[in-house]
Amino acid sequence: VRLLAAVQAFRKGPVRVTDTGQPAADDWLAMGAAVTDMNAALFDAANGFKGCIPGVHEVLRRQGLLAGRWCLDPSEELSPGQAEELTRICNDHPHLTDDAFVHTFLENDK
Repeated sequence: VRLLAAVQAFRKGPVRVTDTGQPAADDWLAMGAAVTDMNAALFDAANGFKGCIPGVHEVLRRQGLLAGRWCLDPSEELSPGQAEELTRICNDHPHLTDDAFVHTFLENDK
């Protein structure tokens, strides 16, 4: 939601981050690289997208939204190294995760 609002503000004209809190044009290039990096790990692009569903399940499991990353096909599993890549991208790009939002609502739901 924040990213969509930033895109809509950017379309009205580029602004510096320090002026309005919205990314400037050069910051969009960095944001695009970060989103691409995150999507590659999450959807397992390096392994032909074989770990796509388990990757999504793993992120939801880490957030506390799923009890496990089970799939209908029991042979579907994370690809080798994918768990480490998920950890790396979450650490490298925390601004692209909704962990705090999810945690707040999980706590309120108890």
